[in-house]
Amino acid sequence: MPLSFANAFAGRSVLVTGHTGFKGSWLCLWLDRLGAQVTGYALDPPTEPSNFVASRVGEVLAADVRADLRDRQTLAATIAAARPELILHLAAQSVVRQGYADPVGTFDVNVMGTVAVLDAVRQLHQPCAIVVVTSDKAYENDGSGRPLTEADRFGGSDPYSASKGAAEIVTTAYRRSFFPPADLARHGVALASARAGNVVGGGDWTADGIVADMIRALNAGQPVPVRNPAAVRPWEHVLEPLAGYLTLAAALLGPNAAAAARGWNFGPADSDAATVQQVVEEFLRAWGGGSWAMVGRPDDPPEAALLRLSIEQTSKDLGWAPRWGFAETIRRTSAWYRRYFMDPADARQACLDDLAAYEA
Repeated sequence: MPLSFANAFAGRSVLVTGHTGFKGSWLCLWLDRLGAQVTGYALDPPTEPSNFVASRVGEVLAADVRADLRDRQTLAATIAAARPELILHLAAQSVVRQGYADPVGTFDVNVMGTVAVLDAVRQLHQPCAIVVVTSDKAYENDGSGRPLTEADRFGGSDPYSASKGAAEIVTTAYRRSFFPPADLARHGVALASARAGNVVGGGDWTADGIVADMIRALNAGQPVPVRNPAAVRPWEHVLEPLAGYLTLAAALLGPNAAAAARGWNFGPADSDAATVQQVVEEFLRAWGGGSWAMVGRPDDPPEAALLRLSIEQTSKDLGWAPRWGFAETIRRTSAWYRRYFMDPADARQACLDDLAAYEA
């Protein structure tokens, strides 16, 4: 089945914030493949190595702006110069444990950074579609393990989760106050938000990320450190939520944009939710060896034990559904790193091959 957004972005100006990050780098490669003119706005790559550098993503950009979201003057000037028809706002502090280490910075970037993007658009007075990417952790998780829906409350009991819930509240406030869907013909700004599950895939070296932890340990010949083996998460390949964001973006650029201007979940099938231990053991099987060891301590920062995401609304109203199941996700992630370690110069082609397989 062809992707609904396959012809939606050719020749369009698109601004991606957070383009130097893991998801942002994959997104820029995909948008270039779809014919978009991409401007990136972010700090330098947050990890070393990084997929942005390894896959030479800078080569496909129309402009590569390195600046902080909170530098409102530079951000506004970048948006004005790019005149984007679409903004995909991914830039954020994205690590739960880093939120405990730097709560002020986490709230500042994730909340006020989102305010800065939306207010720059408000002051520009130019038609635009905007997708604000938050997180499944934006919801007030009651711990029951039931799949969270778009009707659930935002919240969060740790700084990262709370900052993402607050970013959702900011987005809702701007939509209701300045960009109401009922008046879209007047103001021209179609604003939506998107929440994904736990994303894995090639090129992820995120600190405290399970894939990055596995790769570092395996390369060092050490057991993979696992803090919370029984924790359940909605795992998905990086291309799944990106396909969701692009499906949503295409809808916001289309004739029924007002109906799409709301919040959406992009997660795996509920049957593909799995424990951290299952992820690690599946990855080790795909890798061909290795072991893991429990390293959690009683004084570790608390994290939710159960997290599932409902995609019923997204499937029904957007026609989006995940394409790769749990085993395929882990297999492709492992295969990407195998290719990278055999020849780091092959990183971009490994991404493009995964993109071609997903599209097919």
